[in-house]
Amino acid sequence: MAWDLKVGELKESYVTEDMIWQRLNYFFFDAKTTTSYKYGFFKALLENLYVMDEERNLHYDYLFYDFTKIYWNLVVHHQLWQSNAKSQYSSIQRILEDVQIEHTIPKNWRFDQLPVSLQQEIVQNIKKAGKQYVIGAFYGDVDGLFYRFHLKDESLQMNPPVLQFLKKYQRLITNLTNYQLAKFLEKYNPDFTQMLIRVEQVSQRENLKEFRELLQTACGATCFYCGKTSKKTLHVDHFIPWFYVQNDKLWNFVLACASCNTRKNKRVPSQHYVKALLLQNQQVQQQVRMDYFYAYQPEKLEELYQFAISNGCKVWL
Repeated sequence: MAWDLKVGELKESYVTEDMIWQRLNYFFFDAKTTTSYKYGFFKALLENLYVMDEERNLHYDYLFYDFTKIYWNLVVHHQLWQSNAKSQYSSIQRILEDVQIEHTIPKNWRFDQLPVSLQQEIVQNIKKAGKQYVIGAFYGDVDGLFYRFHLKDESLQMNPPVLQFLKKYQRLITNLTNYQLAKFLEKYNPDFTQMLIRVEQVSQRENLKEFRELLQTACGATCFYCGKTSKKTLHVDHFIPWFYVQNDKLWNFVLACASCNTRKNKRVPSQHYVKALLLQNQQVQQQVRMDYFYAYQPEKLEELYQFAISNGCKVWL
């Protein structure tokens, strides 16, 4: 069984798009699924395509932070069952429910509302379970094409052509993953409605106040798009829209007045704003903790911008 693998090497160095689609088709439609873990893991992996170092290593702390956030919001916030057997808890569901009871946390709290120290403690516990049950299982379902890993290491290394493929088709594959996760959860939580909407929004933060304060301290209370200073509370806007990246990174945020934010909507700004964002990130990076910009590179942002457009994001201004 692949789930209990301790080490996984890349099976192929030369990988074509047809080979990757073949493995994804198996993963989505034919692989054995007893819990929702593998879908949640893949969703977290997709959210971290731009949080890898130059050697394409993804640190487990970043991967399992997003994995934990997804499952806290599914298990505690939405109270959704994660196993295909009502008589058997999934281990990750048990960990999260025990934490919620022990700390008497309101069930309507999302993960980012928890104290940071408690978030970190939960992530470490979920990481242990994830290393045991998830990394090898997903590796097996995609036949060792996607990444290599060693559980004693604290990172996995992506296969270059697979990483580029996932970036190229990120929107489509994210939607497929959300759909399959929602389909699994609907089957074992029949009383819940609007499951796909719940899954699509499960990675969203409760609020973006933290990012607003950081940006205002570094850049002032000025709209990134029209340049006007506002006495009203500025919106925190995903430069590359949320529906595409589905993650909250400081390097993808700008402050916007209500008018510009509404008019921009789900579009990407025109090319000259990319240069302005790169300059803003250079300024902000000097004033915040290093982890806010972990693995950030201007080239990655420019690549993400181009992939967003090729994936159907319309251009504004």
